[in-house]
Amino acid sequence: MKKILMGHNFARKGFESLEGKFDVIYPENDLFRKAEILDRIADADVLVPNFSFQTGAEIIDAGKNLKLIANFGVGYNNIDVEYATAKGIVVTNTPQSVLEPTAELAFALMLATARKVAWYNHRLHNGEKLDWSLYGDLALPIYGQTLGIYGMGRIGQAIARRAVASGMKIIYHNRKPLPDEVAERYGAGYVSFDTLLRESDILSLNAPATADTYHLIGEAELKKMKPSAILINTARGQLVDSAALAAALKSGEIYGAGLDVYEKEPKIPSDLIGLDNVVLSPHAGTKTYAARLDMEEEVAKNIVNFFDGKDISRVN
Repeated sequence: MKKILMGHNFARKGFESLEGKFDVIYPENDLFRKAEILDRIADADVLVPNFSFQTGAEIIDAGKNLKLIANFGVGYNNIDVEYATAKGIVVTNTPQSVLEPTAELAFALMLATARKVAWYNHRLHNGEKLDWSLYGDLALPIYGQTLGIYGMGRIGQAIARRAVASGMKIIYHNRKPLPDEVAERYGAGYVSFDTLLRESDILSLNAPATADTYHLIGEAELKKMKPSAILINTARGQLVDSAALAAALKSGEIYGAGLDVYEKEPKIPSDLIGLDNVVLSPHAGTKTYAARLDMEEEVAKNIVNFFDGKDISRVN
C-alpha cells in the first residue's frame, strides 16, 4: 500500500477518499517538524506539506521513494519545485478551492480599509475619540473607483467579478493581456505597470512570489500611487517592501493598506503595528470551515488522480 506522509495534522473529513487505498500517516501533534519528516519520509510515496512548510532539497533527497508532493495551498514558493522536477517528482497545488474565499477576503479588506470599518470598530470598542459630526472622520467609497489588479488570473478575476457588481472600473496588468472575451466580461482594460500604479484607487496584488515579483511594491512604486490610494495584498508578503509601505502609510503618501500576508509569517513587521490606516489579517484568505474542507478534498483528489493517471492541478 502506498504511503502518504501528512505534514500537518489536518482534519480527516476531506481526506476520506484516501482511506483504505493508502497508508496515511498524520503527526500526533499539530505538525511534523523538519527532523520528524526526515526520519519518516524515506519510504513515503507522497508528501503533503502545508503551504508554510519549507520543502527543500534536503527533504526531497531524503524521500527516496517520493513520487508526488501534493501541496496544501495554491502558492508553492514553500517547495523547491525546480529541484523536485529534476528528481522526477510531481508537484501539485490547490488552485480551485482557494479561489472564492481568497477573493472574498481581498474584497473585505478593501471595504474595511476604504470605509474605515476596522478603524471605527477599534475606536468604538476602546472608547477612543471619534468625530460623530457630519463631516468628521470621513472615509472613501469603492463605488465608482478604479480597481487595479496585478495578476488577473483566477483569483484576480474573482475579485474583479465582485468589483464590477459594486460599480468599480477595472484595469489590470499581467505578463500578457487576457483574451478579449475574458477582459470584456469585466470591462477590464490592460495597462502598463506604471499606469496601474498611477491610476488605481485600489491596487490588489494577486501574483505568486517569484524572483520577478520580489518587492514588486517598494518606495519608488508607492511614490507613483495616488495619495488616496489603497494597497491590498492577499498574495504573498514578499511582493511588498514592508518598510517602504510603513513609511508611505505614516507620511500619508498613500491612504491605506489591507494586508493578509507578510514576508516572515507569523511575524508582523513592527513598523506596521499600531498604524490607523492599515488593516491586518493573519493569512486568513482560506480561513473558513468550508474552504479548509475544499482544500483537503482537492489535495486528496490530486493524490488519487495522480496514481490513476487522471487530471491533476500540476505545477511542474
